[in-house]
Amino acid sequence: MGFNGLGMNLGNLSRLSDAKTRSVSPENFNGEKGGGGRAVKGTGESAARDLGIGWKISPSIVIGAHETAEIADIEGPGAIQHIWMTPTGVWRQTIIRIYWEDSEYPSVECPIGDFFACAYQEGEFMPVNSAAVCVNPGSAFNCYWEMPFRKKCRITIENLADKETVLFYQIDYTLTEVPEDCAYFHAQFRRTNPLPYKQVYTIADGITGKGQYVGTYMAWGVNNCGWWGEGEIKFYMDGDAEYPTICGTGTEDYFCGSYNFDVKGQYREFSTPYAGMPKVVRGDGAYGSQQRFSLYRWHICDPIRFEENLRVTIQALGWRSGGRYLPLQDDISSVAYWYQTLPSARFPKLPDADGLEII
Repeated sequence: MGFNGLGMNLGNLSRLSDAKTRSVSPENFNGEKGGGGRAVKGTGESAARDLGIGWKISPSIVIGAHETAEIADIEGPGAIQHIWMTPTGVWRQTIIRIYWEDSEYPSVECPIGDFFACAYQEGEFMPVNSAAVCVNPGSAFNCYWEMPFRKKCRITIENLADKETVLFYQIDYTLTEVPEDCAYFHAQFRRTNPLPYKQVYTIADGITGKGQYVGTYMAWGVNNCGWWGEGEIKFYMDGDAEYPTICGTGTEDYFCGSYNFDVKGQYREFSTPYAGMPKVVRGDGAYGSQQRFSLYRWHICDPIRFEENLRVTIQALGWRSGGRYLPLQDDISSVAYWYQTLPSARFPKLPDADGLEII
């Protein structure tokens, strides 16, 4: 893949390519060659009034209350290689959608914070230092998932809030031929609050086609005291019915930790290339109520491949008296990330602003 500008890494960065690098931002809405820095109006217009064109006249856009902005409309073939964004406003009320080719419904639909593995917005920096997603000081969202397309890519941002929001962004992509075996990137948000007693949480369902599952992000609000992560994750693939092909051994095990993520009686945050728990909202104590956890696991080195269909679930499981498991009724949100062939199934309807709010 490195021969045509896709899939570059340290092992093939020296290889020449005919791929054309482009970038979309408020300073070059169309990504045109030689089209950057030409704005005469924009959010920096007043600050640049003594300097003129080329001096940061349009560094961002304003999205009105209950409005949607199209931030990219790219003709292919090519691939998105990096997305940087700094949104203001409420992250759970700012929705990113990505459409491939001529599809009328999105293959990516998520609140912007959850998409970048950063659901909990409390005015403090939460670093994420992973291979696929980075969150850098102070609220800089970066995504490195490769997203190839053959004809067209369209990206929109919807503001569900009652106030306008300001968005700084840059979408870096390459125009190049896309190999026949490249699939399309998908990311789907789900939330259940509270999870009904003795029911499993569904991370993904209704995925049909051929592809590979490449990541999970979860924002987990615990409504009980005590440890909450005994539940198993399960991957049902290619016709699995009652029993899955892949069954995990515990929630912290799936996110590449162990023994409650506990160091000396306290949860320990961590952020690594492929897995992490970069945020813990401690509520009223180390194992008290109203704990919240931000977790990610990227299957970059170990993608879960499926031929026909895929369903992913996880149990919410703690402890009760007598050394017995306790099915929990928690506030759980997730983003499932995968690649697959088109057409893909239409996602379930996204919750409204109240249904998305973290309370």
